Amino acid sequence: MRLKTSQFLLSLVIISALMLGGCSTQQLASNPSSPTSTATSTTNDTEIKTTTEATSVSQTSSESIPGITDLPRLEGKATVVLTVKGSPITIEVDGTDAPITAGNFVDLVQKGVYDGLAFHRVVRDPQPFVVQGGDPQSKDPKVPADRLGTGSYIDPKTRNARYIPLEVKAKGSDTPTYNKPFDATAQAVVLPHKLGAVAMARSQAPDSASAQFYIALADLAFLDGNYAVFGNVTQGFDVVNKIKQGDRIDSAKVTQGAENLKIPGQ
Repeated sequence: MRLKTSQFLLSLVIISALMLGGCSTQQLASNPSSPTSTATSTTNDTEIKTTTEATSVSQTSSESIPGITDLPRLEGKATVVLTVKGSPITIEVDGTDAPITAGNFVDLVQKGVYDGLAFHRVVRDPQPFVVQGGDPQSKDPKVPADRLGTGSYIDPKTRNARYIPLEVKAKGSDTPTYNKPFDATAQAVVLPHKLGAVAMARSQAPDSASAQFYIALADLAFLDGNYAVFGNVTQGFDVVNKIKQGDRIDSAKVTQGAENLKIPGQ
């Protein structure tokens, strides 16, 4: 994708904003991030560079993706309804093209993780960007606002954070690719960042997504291949457009497709 100079500079700023706000590079590896307009980390070549190297889903049982066999998987599609300030937002979750990312999201919805969480970043200026939420820390109103955007889902059984690998499926491919971003200008993705796309936020480390997600407020093609889209808003985008920073998710429910969620060991 070729951009005019002003657009290119804006893209660099926004991609830098897709990293964890207020933390060092060392902290980014252990504290997954999300789209933000206040990040202090500096964009460098390694943060915006893309590559075609990735791991195929056919290798997911190998050590190339440690722990992936222990992650929830969505085999097919599901519908999730987020209720915000009493109004519903319907999301079609795509486990066909993003089984691990979709499975993680649906599993967290089923566990009630998103109930009561805040949208801690809403970026509409200088142009529409994203609405972001899902930091488990935001359930506690006493957590300082400058800490939001740094939290992960902590598995109560292991007491460890659950992270999922970057998962992006290219058009023409039978399976997603994992672990590393790739150049989507050379090969289009099946689930692009279109208006209403729902995707996982992460830090600099490709495999650092956990619970935080964002909804695209515009077409954001420059993010394709770098962040994992796993669904789309199909109804209630007018509600998304009214979300303000600090608004909370009243509830998140799986209304269809719950049977497509597969939990290892169950």
